[in-house]
Amino acid sequence: NDGETRKMAEMKTEDGKVEKYYLFYDGEFVSEKVNLAFKQPGMRLEHQGIRTEFVDQIELFNDRNNTHEFVDLVKELALPGKLTQSRSYDFEFMRFEKLYESYINANVPLRYFLKVTIVRRLINLVKGYDLIVHQLATYPDVNNSIKMKVGIENSLQNKDPTYGVATGKKKKKRITGIGPSTTTETEIIAKYKIMNGVPIKGESISIRLFLVGYDPTLTMRDVNKKFSVRYFLILVLVDEEDRRYFKQQEIILWRNASEKLRKQRTNLHQRFESSELEASAEQPKM
Repeated sequence: NDGETRKMAEMKTEDGKVEKYYLFYDGEFVSEKVNLAFKQPGMRLEHQGIRTEFVDQIELFNDRNNTHEFVDLVKELALPGKLTQSRSYDFEFMRFEKLYESYINANVPLRYFLKVTIVRRLINLVKGYDLIVHQLATYPDVNNSIKMKVGIENSLQNKDPTYGVATGKKKKKRITGIGPSTTTETEIIAKYKIMNGVPIKGESISIRLFLVGYDPTLTMRDVNKKFSVRYFLILVLVDEEDRRYFKQQEIILWRNASEKLRKQRTNLHQRFESSELEASAEQPKM
């Protein structure tokens, strides 16, 4: 249980409130403790077993009655019996993939949470606790340009780290569902005027849009074949006859790990792979 040292991250809930939860990355162990306490002394509880689950869950706004769980790990904490006093149970889910970033939206919540269940004959006792998962990525230092036939080229860059700097007007597009049930939402995150007047040939105009004020998420593509979140920069040119020229370029928002965290995750993976090799070597030959 590393609750005293583990970092916490903020996330907006569906009703707009900001809550803090423990932060985990892909590949990390999840180690916690379950404390079961009676409200009054002298009470007892018969049960058919106690278990904890690590659940990754997606809900779609048009299908709330059918949640989609794409990872579900279970640990049995206690066999059937009686609880006559408060108890604590330690548990650990070993290294496993957390495929996606936590994402909370009114239409598409993607949650990770721990669920403790005390199984009873009539009604189970269930308690859940949310976690936040962040995905780390490394992208090549390549920036494709938006090219317009009206003669303005090399105007916008298409790859930005989250909470970095972007250039231009930013649009967010959210695609949910598959097939005939697919819906698309478009949201203009920021819009501003770059210049007014006649451009000078060869002139460069620096444009900076700080993302920290807009609370962006990561680019998310085809998450469990349920939804995508994509971002675009749009350039709009208006000539003296009020004709408008549009060009857009998708940008990729990603989270870069610090050097210290990258080393920690590399060492973790190496230790896990080494233990796998040792276990394999100890297996008897047939």
